[in-house]
Amino acid sequence: MKADEEIKAVEIFDGDQWQAMLVKSLLDNAEIESFLKDQRMGVLAPWNVDAGGAGPVKIYVSSLDVEKAREVIAQYEQAETTENIDE
Repeated sequence: MKADEEIKAVEIFDGDQWQAMLVKSLLDNAEIESFLKDQRMGVLAPWNVDAGGAGPVKIYVSSLDVEKAREVIAQYEQAETTENIDE
């Protein structure tokens, strides 16, 4: 990171409550700090978050951890896709 770059929160994932909690746990295990946004709104008032039902819960990480977080999420998505094919 360059000295003049600002550290920002970057949205890295969105999904339903269950998916977001699982991905957050994977990020925690990889020692990547993250936080959830719209966690309560997606449950209490899903029509305010997404017109089709329970809205997405978003996960944010530091701009310093984006690449590492993307790798963790890519592994999760690959495993999820493989699991769905096997069913």
